[in-house]
Amino acid sequence: MPGKIFTSVIPLLVLLPFTSSASSWVDISNQYTNKQIKIVSQFQPELASSIGITAVDSQCSNITKAQNDKFIHTLESSKKSLQQALETEKLLPVRQDLNIIIGNIDQTIATGKLDDKYMLPWVDVPLIIFRGVSALLDEQMPDIRKQAAMSRLACYVGKTGQPALTEQAKTLFETALTNKSLMGSTKVEVNQALARFDTLITGLQQLFDKNNFTTANDNMVLLTQQIEDYRQWAEQTVIPHSRDDFRLPAEIYALKLKTVGIDIEPQLLIEQAKTSYMITKANMQALAPLVAKKFDLPSDDYRDVIKALKNQSLANDKIEDYYRDINQKLEQIITEHHVVDLPKRDMLMRLATEAEAAGSPAPHMVPPPFIGNTGEQGQFILTTGNPALSGDAAYDDFNFNAVAYTLSAHEGRPGHELQFSVMLEQGVSLARVYYAFNSVNVEGWALYAEAEMLPYLPIEAQLIALQHRLLRNARAMLDPMLNLGLTTKEHAYTLLRNDVVFSEAAVKQEVDRYTMRMPGQAGSYFYGLSRLLEIRAGVEIALGDKFDRLAFNNFVLKQGLIPPQLMAEAVNKHFLAQ
Repeated sequence: MPGKIFTSVIPLLVLLPFTSSASSWVDISNQYTNKQIKIVSQFQPELASSIGITAVDSQCSNITKAQNDKFIHTLESSKKSLQQALETEKLLPVRQDLNIIIGNIDQTIATGKLDDKYMLPWVDVPLIIFRGVSALLDEQMPDIRKQAAMSRLACYVGKTGQPALTEQAKTLFETALTNKSLMGSTKVEVNQALARFDTLITGLQQLFDKNNFTTANDNMVLLTQQIEDYRQWAEQTVIPHSRDDFRLPAEIYALKLKTVGIDIEPQLLIEQAKTSYMITKANMQALAPLVAKKFDLPSDDYRDVIKALKNQSLANDKIEDYYRDINQKLEQIITEHHVVDLPKRDMLMRLATEAEAAGSPAPHMVPPPFIGNTGEQGQFILTTGNPALSGDAAYDDFNFNAVAYTLSAHEGRPGHELQFSVMLEQGVSLARVYYAFNSVNVEGWALYAEAEMLPYLPIEAQLIALQHRLLRNARAMLDPMLNLGLTTKEHAYTLLRNDVVFSEAAVKQEVDRYTMRMPGQAGSYFYGLSRLLEIRAGVEIALGDKFDRLAFNNFVLKQGLIPPQLMAEAVNKHFLAQ
């Protein structure tokens, strides 16, 4: 199904830290990984382009059932070859990377089979097209790659030998309707997708206009017609087969937890998150009176204090400069307190366009390409609203003074931007960049980065940092509780609105995240942070006053994206030994 092509599937990985002979084993590992990337590029040209494979920039995915079946067959053949390589390879890091790729293949195949077993294949075609084309029109892209965006657009509308993507999607869905046991997507998900069609197409046209690619105009006119036809077809054919109950089959939800790196039972995750939620809320209330006194506020309840801080909002034309200033302050703190080593260059941060916000409504980091990188950097993209939502779509959660510290620490430095910079600049095997990526590894570091910066922030920023930690605790409770039928969306809305103090738009986006956009992923933040703090606590206890935070944090970053249990092994065998 389309998820096999457009949704990255994350492996359960087996890793150890790098050795002094890294250059030799990395070269060998990359030979295997490059072969796998070449195979997958035939079926996932958009993903391949995003990681730097320029040879497929002009191509687009084919989502027919025959192509999906061929993809699975090809993966099964590739797995056999990799397993044969395991029998002869002697270098341990290379064997570990082979296991990473095999794990990715297993989870990709499992996802495809479960989708075939349970789900009708609804495809959000405009979102696929927007992401596939806009990635090539990024400001950092060289002109030759931008030019390829017009060829990819021609591919999407059916001018390069395969049917238009809209027609492929219709056929895929209508063929599957013969199986009466399959479940449709949620009605809310489909309606939100239909509501943002125009925003995405307008955003795409603006990108072509910005680059003066007028030769794309005819294909844009054709695309607009095809998308309007697809909208009408979806209203008549997809909506009647959509569902009100958002819960997924238990097998699918369990696999989603596994792919993001959560290796404990959801009930245990819920209990751990509940405890942390109550502790964090108590810490917020203890701090709130100090913030209220600083700003002469009438109430010292943490909820009222946060609402008052949100009133110190930033105009859109002031946000980027303000965030850049905050990041510079954070870098000064990082250096002064020896938190972690920093790159010598500035970080990139900008506001999302309306189309980008419609496609990815939460603030996020776009990683740099790791293959053929010519200086491209990761970018912190800040959203201030979700155009896909009806009614009040504006956030007041990310555009006020006090929030910039913790959000920049998470998405920028010492969070995601630094995480990807270290991988790019110090070098890791490609398997550990692309096939080892999961949310527990990545988000665990970003929340740890927030925690590292919290003691040095102004007290109002400390309160907001705790508010964001409270949100991650709530996510780890609510996502599994909703998907296991232990609570309702209405209860989740109330908790996030009243106790976490997020805006109506952000609350809706959060619950959408748990119930349709990324079920299972939301708990990875809390779980990743918990495991990393557990590892550090063991080191501090072992070393006492000999503990060196700078050395520890640098070591953790240099390991790349390894799971908590193997991070602990790396720390115990290598960091403590040193």
